[in-house]
Amino acid sequence: MDKLWPLEFNIFVMMAVGFLIRKIKVLGKEAERVITDLVLYVVLPCNIFNSFLGNESGAAGDYLAVLLISIGIQLLSLAYGKFAFPGESADRRCNLSYAMICSNAGFLGNAVTEGVFGPAGLMLTSIYLIPQRIMMWSEGLTIYTGVSNVRSTIKKVITHPCVIACLLGLLVMALNIPIPTLLQTPIQSIGRCNTPLTMMMIGMILSEIDLKHLVDKTILRFTLHRLVLMPLIVYLACLLLPVGKIVAGVSVLLAAMPAGATTTMLSAKYNRDPAFATKLVVFTTLCSVPAIFLWSMILI
Repeated sequence: MDKLWPLEFNIFVMMAVGFLIRKIKVLGKEAERVITDLVLYVVLPCNIFNSFLGNESGAAGDYLAVLLISIGIQLLSLAYGKFAFPGESADRRCNLSYAMICSNAGFLGNAVTEGVFGPAGLMLTSIYLIPQRIMMWSEGLTIYTGVSNVRSTIKKVITHPCVIACLLGLLVMALNIPIPTLLQTPIQSIGRCNTPLTMMMIGMILSEIDLKHLVDKTILRFTLHRLVLMPLIVYLACLLLPVGKIVAGVSVLLAAMPAGATTTMLSAKYNRDPAFATKLVVFTTLCSVPAIFLWSMILI
């Protein structure tokens, strides 16, 4: 608990900075996309790879446990999204189903689990995210297009910088391959930018909220499912499973992430009510701040 309050305060300040620089137009909309790409393709892979350096490889059981839990969550989310929102329009169902299987764990989740559990949390997060990345490029695209492309899915997963960084990190740790300080230092320096850039990006997204037209009953119901009921199911399951505290904590926190930003991008690309998708992402992101704080209090 002692480390939670400073973490939450730091997160709040960094989000406030992002909120402010977007509100006063220091950075525009294009800057958000640039920062997002910078984090996903450069900063986060460095951070993931660095998390494996200097750590023991004796936690193979934890890696397997978090991988199996993640697969279970993806299967549950897939079924959940198909049956939890009857009566909605076809376009809304697309967005709700995709947002249920594809959370923001790959962006916000890394910063949160690293802050709460340290490098061990980040390592487990990188393993946890592999099934989600597979699902988002396979079933996720099928939800919007109705077409499944196995070859394209495999290519996108194995060439994703975060997946490559995870696999390389596992290899370096398992074989105890020494990384020269000359190379390790810049990797560490770049990786440390992950949390500040991520939180400022969330703040920039939140600065665009129009509270007058943001919420409806469906969005409120989805938020309850995404941030409360889903992590509660995972939490209760972890209590029954023979898993460690960090494995359980990482799994629950990542199950409590808001709707992924790719919901908006895919909805706009395939013309599936992008306005609704944007509200879904923004409102769940806003509500995720207190939700993550409360789940962290329970888990620590």
